[in-house]
Amino acid sequence: MLRCVAVIGSSQANEEEYEIAYRVGRHLAKKGVVIVCGGRGGVMEAVCKGAKEEGGITVGVLTTYTGEEANPYVDIKINTGMGWNRNPIVVASGEFVVAIGGHWGTLSEIAYALILGKKVIGYKTHPIEGVKQVHSLQALLDEIDLSLEKM
Repeated sequence: MLRCVAVIGSSQANEEEYEIAYRVGRHLAKKGVVIVCGGRGGVMEAVCKGAKEEGGITVGVLTTYTGEEANPYVDIKINTGMGWNRNPIVVASGEFVVAIGGHWGTLSEIAYALILGKKVIGYKTHPIEGVKQVHSLQALLDEIDLSLEKM
């Protein structure tokens, strides 16, 4: 069975967030992990791009019925027509959640993940109780690896 990790973050990521997400995507794909995200731009695009460059599989849980907002690196489009109400589906689909930066949508996804009892690893994201905060790319990758080993 394929393993899935949800990656969340802003659709308007800054340069650092984009680079971190890209590297996370590459790292997860090398480990054979499927990326689940909101399928749009920013962090979502970066993680999908990194995964695709390593031959990984990407899933975008999209806000519309048509999926026109999907970034070009999404393999499987899940067109929900639910707008932002699709956020709990994104986080419920991963064994755990990686949050990179983010705004209100990311905050809602973190809340849903914690309600669902999911582990959330955060890099420069909302400082919420229950989120394992890390402060470097290497610490993020190490925490991802530990989480994969425990699952």
